[in-house]
Amino acid sequence: LPLWLCPAASASQLEVSMPAVVEVENGGTARIECNFHIPGNGSYNHISWFYINRNGRVGLCRIVGGQIMEENVDYAGRLSVGEDKALSISRVTVQDAKTFICQVTTDSHGKGENRTELQVYKVPEVPEIEANSGGVSVQSSNIPQIAQCVSRNSFPAPNITWHKNGEQLQPEDRGVKVTTTRTRESSGLYTVSSTLFAHVTREDRHSRYHCTVHYQLRGQSRTVESQRVNVTIFYPAEHVKLQVMPSSALVKEGDDVQLVCEADGNPAPVFSFCKKDLQDNCQDLSSLADTNTGVLNLHDVTKDSSGLYKCQTLDLDDMRQLETDVELVVNYIEGVHVEMEPSSPLQEGDSVSLSCDAHSPVALDYQWRDEKGKMVGEGNHLLLRNLTFETSNKISCNVIAPSVPGLKKSKQVAVAVHGKPRIVAISSPLYVRQDEVVNLTCKAIAFPRPSVHWNVNGTAHEYVENQHITSNLTVRVNHDLLRAGAMCRVSNNMGVIEEHIQLLAQKIPESKGVIIVAIIVCILVVAVLGSVIYFLHKKGKIPCGRSGKQDITKPEARKDKIVVEVKSDKLSEEAGLLQGANGEKRAATDQVGQSVVHCPS
Repeated sequence: LPLWLCPAASASQLEVSMPAVVEVENGGTARIECNFHIPGNGSYNHISWFYINRNGRVGLCRIVGGQIMEENVDYAGRLSVGEDKALSISRVTVQDAKTFICQVTTDSHGKGENRTELQVYKVPEVPEIEANSGGVSVQSSNIPQIAQCVSRNSFPAPNITWHKNGEQLQPEDRGVKVTTTRTRESSGLYTVSSTLFAHVTREDRHSRYHCTVHYQLRGQSRTVESQRVNVTIFYPAEHVKLQVMPSSALVKEGDDVQLVCEADGNPAPVFSFCKKDLQDNCQDLSSLADTNTGVLNLHDVTKDSSGLYKCQTLDLDDMRQLETDVELVVNYIEGVHVEMEPSSPLQEGDSVSLSCDAHSPVALDYQWRDEKGKMVGEGNHLLLRNLTFETSNKISCNVIAPSVPGLKKSKQVAVAVHGKPRIVAISSPLYVRQDEVVNLTCKAIAFPRPSVHWNVNGTAHEYVENQHITSNLTVRVNHDLLRAGAMCRVSNNMGVIEEHIQLLAQKIPESKGVIIVAIIVCILVVAVLGSVIYFLHKKGKIPCGRSGKQDITKPEARKDKIVVEVKSDKLSEEAGLLQGANGEKRAATDQVGQSVVHCPS
């Protein structure tokens, strides 16, 4: 509630009471009450309003009979009076923050007055904060600037405080300094700018700074905070670390390796790399490295890449140097060899023992696989019994390092079983026709590789797979080939084998279906011919009679009976077919009969 000012007066005097303070927001409407008491229920003549500035009392307006008279031009259109004689000022600005006087004039008790202080406020906007974009060094001799905070459009001017990680910084603290500037804009509102200066440490690289604006509203303290900002802190490196990527325990020959050097300074120092040799000298490798990021790239490493690598850092601010090293171990497998016992040429039915060995800094496993990749044994020894031509002639020893994924090597050895040829497939017997072109096939197995010969002429094609050889001979069947057949002869330096291919004449079975179709066709032809003759007779196109021939040019010659005899070459053929089908000979006329037509006389 507002504090009312009431003059000390007796009941016989004019009393005027007003609130001591009236608060209004910039742009709002201020309502200033002026209450008065006239002894004896007397009436007032008029009410005069004044305000006080640097020059003294200035007339604002005069109210007579509830109407505003003699209005001050600076407040034209902004004044109004209520029924309770309260004066309202609209569209208040900060220039209206003054002391206003209400003076009441009566005819019987003279004049009385009182005053009110009008306070105008404007809530400040959210402050803007900007961190030092250039960064701050922990080695700076002067107190560096951390950030700047700006509060705009407030009235009256607010206060600004600074905080780090939520705790308020005091300007009187050692190493902390705050400067503040206040600017009154043409609108009468204030812009307040505050700048924080402070010494920092490397731990402040994670610190968060913000500013808080403090202002009064209706007698209460209010605040509004800025965003939190982080400041880039520059500090020298204290520790340096060098590591192998990927882990040194997993590096194998052929890998690409990175040696990554990291320092805890900001900005990162300049990096250099070298490798210790047998004479304890450090061979410079900076040409292979990125000296800004501290990465040394080693491509397609070998066991000779193993050794002690050193990383050195140089801080350009204080020329301080740090160094560290790491041991690089490149895992490898070398010297893979396979021994075979006995080493002399092997025969079918023999046994052979294979042993495999290799060198590596890590434990190894051994696997034996055939040409198709099928595993045939484990361990560094393998015994093959009862060898045959079908036994794979190439066995691989695969050496694997289980602890290093992808590290493996292999060695292949030939297990050759010697022996004379053996024919495993031949196309006999083969049914053929005279003059037909056929393929004769002969497949054999042997080692050393044999040769195949035929005793007949033709075009031969050979196919070799492992110890197998296949010969295809293309020939035309004639009488001699059909009678004698063909001979396949396979030989190598171990022996010879021959095998005969028998050719049999293929009989062509009679087709009863063809004969049946021929009979049906003949019957249909005869039926059609009979129908045609009958149709012509009905139309009178054919004269009737029993004799074989009659002169149809003599219409007057009449006969009692006419016999028409139809002869056709096809009938003879049909008769022959019928004879062949039935196994007996009959005349064509017996098969078809005569077409006899009796004509009326």
